[in-house]
Amino acid sequence: MKTNIKLLLAGAIIAPAALLAAMPASAQAVAVADPEGAIAATKAFTAATAQIQATYKAALDQAQARRTAIQAELQPLYTVLDTNHDGQLSQAEIDAANTAHRPELASIQSKQQAAQAELGRLEGPATRAQQYAVEQISAKLAQAIQSAMQKRGTTVLLKPASVFTAQPAGDLTPAITAELDTLVPTVSITPPANWQPGQQQAAPAAGAAPAGTPAPAASGRRPTGR
Repeated sequence: MKTNIKLLLAGAIIAPAALLAAMPASAQAVAVADPEGAIAATKAFTAATAQIQATYKAALDQAQARRTAIQAELQPLYTVLDTNHDGQLSQAEIDAANTAHRPELASIQSKQQAAQAELGRLEGPATRAQQYAVEQISAKLAQAIQSAMQKRGTTVLLKPASVFTAQPAGDLTPAITAELDTLVPTVSITPPANWQPGQQQAAPAAGAAPAGTPAPAASGRRPTGR
């Protein structure tokens, strides 16, 4: 089970106009912050992760065992199509196999689809619990960011990928985590029966920082790995 915090958070963090207006003219500091990292470092998320791993241990162990078995089953098929023997299937190799109607490619695709469905069933409850935990914390993210910025006199907050370099003192991530620890000391890992991921983001509180959910990364051609 992977942590997909990025799929639930904003693609960029900026200071709301109302907050900038409230800042004194002398406070022109720029800082960086990793919102996903801030959430992942919270006490609530750490505790929820441990609880999820314990609660769904049997299913997660079964999923890992099946993933290993599926990888072993697919490996010979990948090897046949890996004509340049670099350990990966390039798009050119896939295109060549598709053009030649190689049965190995069809078998790989069929087995991958079956594996995705099977692993999804096994990991689904744990993933849903994790998404619910993250969403409870991320609901307070905008408030935590504003509070951390006000305390530091920060007027502009950027994602780390947006800057060339930054000193550790300019990283607001730990301060945001500290604010989240105060705002959300604990979370539940049992979502309501009718809960769906993204509900809280769909109706943000008034005054929340602008947010846009980035598109999930494109699925690789080999979701089960090699």
